[in-house]
Order: sequence, then structure tokens, then C-alpha cells
Amino acid sequence: MSEAFKYLAASIAAGLAALAAAFGNGKVISKTIECMARQPESADNLRATMFIGVGLIEAVPIIAIVVAFLILFL
Repeated sequence: MSEAFKYLAASIAAGLAALAAAFGNGKVISKTIECMARQPESADNLRATMFIGVGLIEAVPIIAIVVAFLILFL
């Protein structure tokens, strides 16, 4: 029975991290586009900051996948 719980825990960890990252990326990108529409002169600075933010958000599901693999194989 513990083998089934390992798979369940790994899938929940990966799935929730992917869901949270998708929500976070959507929020960051939509707000950046909104700000670019309001102040087009600052679009370059906003775009650079957006890419940094999206990169940091994408680190979370990568770490969650590592944790899921640790749950499965340790």
C-alpha cells in the first residue's frame, strides 16, 4: 500500500506545483501587458522584469519535480 501512496504524493506535488506556476505566470504576464498598455515608454524595463519574474516562478515546478522524484525513488 505504501507504494501507491508514493505515486499519489509525487503526482500531487508535481500537479499542484504546475497549477500554481501556471496561475502565477498568467498573473505576472497579464499585469505586465496591462502596465505596458498604460505606459508604453517603460515597456523595455517591464519586459525585462517580467522575464526575471517568470523565470523565478518556473523554478518552483522544477524543484517540485525533483521532490517528486525523491519521493518515488528514495
